[in-house]
Amino acid sequence: MSQKKYFGTDGIRNRVGKGLMSPDMMLKLGWAVGRVLKAQGGSKVMIGKDTRISGYMFESALEAGLIYAGVDVMLLGPMPTPAVAYLTQTFHADLGIVISASHNPHYDNGVKFFDGHGAKISDEMELAIEVAFEDEMRIEGGLDQLATLGRATRINDAPGRYIEFCKSTYRGQDKLDGIHVVVDCAHGATYHVAPLVFKELGARVTVIGDHPDGLNINQGCGATELAALQSKVVELGADVGFALDGDGDRLMVVDSTGQVLDGDDLLLLLATSSSYQNQQGVVGTLMTNKAVENKLIEKGFEFIRANVGDRYVMQELKQRGWLLGAEASGHILCLDRSTTGDGIVAALQVLEVMVKNKINLNEFRAQTDKFTMKLINVAINKPFDINASPALLLIIRELETKYNQDIRILIRPSGTEPLVRVMVESSCDEIASKSAELLAESVEKSFS
Repeated sequence: MSQKKYFGTDGIRNRVGKGLMSPDMMLKLGWAVGRVLKAQGGSKVMIGKDTRISGYMFESALEAGLIYAGVDVMLLGPMPTPAVAYLTQTFHADLGIVISASHNPHYDNGVKFFDGHGAKISDEMELAIEVAFEDEMRIEGGLDQLATLGRATRINDAPGRYIEFCKSTYRGQDKLDGIHVVVDCAHGATYHVAPLVFKELGARVTVIGDHPDGLNINQGCGATELAALQSKVVELGADVGFALDGDGDRLMVVDSTGQVLDGDDLLLLLATSSSYQNQQGVVGTLMTNKAVENKLIEKGFEFIRANVGDRYVMQELKQRGWLLGAEASGHILCLDRSTTGDGIVAALQVLEVMVKNKINLNEFRAQTDKFTMKLINVAINKPFDINASPALLLIIRELETKYNQDIRILIRPSGTEPLVRVMVESSCDEIASKSAELLAESVEKSFS
């Protein structure tokens, strides 16, 4: 398969004004997407966005490009990424587009794509869009064919539809009455839907991060900045805290004492619950903590590591016919509930387990003594090829020989930024820290 020029591990993402993330490039991207879709027999696209101020600009540009290509557009306004995946199916659209940079700051933005079944589009379609992008924009048939232009409509009842869908994924027999939940919406796309989901299921809800102004998305809040949620849960004596990211496809959980349960913890929690205990196996990633892998195997599950990125977790699940997978960063895939990672749906599954099995999250978390994982991001200005650095390869071999089974090393380039991520995992804090620093220094010397 050819190397992709614009698409990363999860669509297209960049600083606003750079690469494809400018109005003129978005206009042409919309046209290219529409052209590919029309060639495949499609004619209808749904567009949602998060709360970044640049989303208005990119929404208009994509809309214009798609219409120019002869595709009809349905506009959702601010909606979580998984909501767009769901609504693309329910409206029988051929493609769903989300304008979002997920957990990134407001000055970044991006575009994600879903097919008509609510799954990420294929590598083949991404490549086809890139090929079309290099062509000259035009109306098929010329100016005398203006009747072929697409049209746009706005879907006003989208939030209510998605709220009802989320509520339907909670299958517990007991209501959430008496459960005090703190929800951090990251000033992002879930601000107007997540609180209502939990309230309408009976929970007592306290909300933070629900006043987006276009610039404060993910700022000091959400799934990547948990201090505010931890403080609020402890202050109020709440039962649990849920942190969503800017586009609502990630979840991090805080227990009643303020301790964090990440995607690894939630994978273990859900896998060992009654809903999934009959499953043959579950899928993690190359970043899944070794202690969690050991615990899952001990419980009788087959465990598979996918490449980092929820699309790769999804590929492994579909290939094996399994239902549950997760990334440590908070993408939780419950394929019996949703076609993609959904922070709200995952939170409801956590509540279902808590209520049904009377589980104390603090006690559950303490049962697994995780390995230390040291992660260092190294900025690079040369293409990364680990085989091009004999010095780096030598250090890796020496560390693996010296520490044998007590070290796991992962060095990989970021799919969205000019960074190399150096990860070292060990049961010993000192081994993890010193080894990661040594490897990061070698990466910097070789590729910066």
